[in-house]
Amino acid sequence: MEWVACVGVDWGDQQHACMVQSREGTRKATRLGNSPEEIHQWIRQLREQYPNGTIVVALEQGQWSLIYALMVYEFVALVPLNPRASKAYRESLRLSGASDDASDAALICDFVIKHVDELRVWRADDVRTRKIRMLSEQRRSLVDQRTAFTHALSATLKEYFPQVLQWFGSETSPHLRAFVSRWPTLEQARDASEDQLTATLKSSGKRKASVAAREVKEKIRAAVALTYDRAIIEVQSLHARSLIALIEPLDEQIAKYDQAIAGTWADYPDREIFDSLPGAGAVMAPRLAVAFGLDRSRYDDAREIQNYSGIAPVTEQSGRQRWTHARWGFPTFLHQTFHEFAQASLPKCKWAKSFYDQQRERGAAHHQAIRSLAFRWIRILFRMWKTGQPYHDARYVEALKQKHSSIADRLAAA
Repeated sequence: MEWVACVGVDWGDQQHACMVQSREGTRKATRLGNSPEEIHQWIRQLREQYPNGTIVVALEQGQWSLIYALMVYEFVALVPLNPRASKAYRESLRLSGASDDASDAALICDFVIKHVDELRVWRADDVRTRKIRMLSEQRRSLVDQRTAFTHALSATLKEYFPQVLQWFGSETSPHLRAFVSRWPTLEQARDASEDQLTATLKSSGKRKASVAAREVKEKIRAAVALTYDRAIIEVQSLHARSLIALIEPLDEQIAKYDQAIAGTWADYPDREIFDSLPGAGAVMAPRLAVAFGLDRSRYDDAREIQNYSGIAPVTEQSGRQRWTHARWGFPTFLHQTFHEFAQASLPKCKWAKSFYDQQRERGAAHHQAIRSLAFRWIRILFRMWKTGQPYHDARYVEALKQKHSSIADRLAAA
């Protein structure tokens, strides 16, 4: 890359330390405020100082506000660094571990100048891809919160009213939440009439609510309280209702995100490609599409995204010893996307299930087997993305037969 100046930025809460070095080696330390006005004025002043050529701005990953501000400038090449890489570089030069903002900015600048040809310049995706990615990431954050509250609800009910979890089959059941919101204790549930139970279950969308209400009424009559301690029952029942009050609005907000994603996904150029995948569905198909983006030049080989996503294992060797283990550093959401899609494909794709079973039989743990399956899926996804062709299960199985794959033999024997 031909550049005229390189800027290392160490992010701070109120101000950001910067080290600017020209191509000729002249250096200048500066401070940058965090307001939009100060950021744009700063980059314009840099352009006045270096009117021709590319200005490289290096900063640690995750500082998206600065990246969003600078992405509009065509003369800026943004290089986000893995924080582990910058930390390792600093520790290699400072065994004491001493650190301050100004010197860290200088080290970031040094690191990028020395490795500028090896580092990937960040390029913004198109608007639709960025929108779906951000919506999907934020949706996942809300889902994680809902999952945490749901697990807490299950743990709370097990301490004073465990039968209700058995009656409705799942801690995630909206019927369970509707029931506990109205009758949070077994004692109160005994006073519920069959008509009241039917109305409550019907309000939560239960099919054949009257039949289900009759069954629940019989189970209530036969139930025995886990504890009669009033302190436990009153406090835990309050906690259960409080958790439900937090879960319900999360459901509503997640539904809004689903609607927003579906609206943008409806006319996405690669929709047909990723909708064809077994088990992808309305949630995973958009996530897989934005994992690759629309820029077909971003990746030249499937191995690049296998490594970047953390799905590919790492092999280490020291002397005669050699061992392989999972990667420890990767973009979490991207890693989750491939891992979760591989798991979702199991009930929908026979060869995927056969491959998973084979890995388990060879001694792999569940998540290890899923990562191995995701590794294989990425090769398929990469080819689909490059060629623009949807997935055809029969075509892939036929390719396995042509290669005399053991997976094809397992499928034939099934």
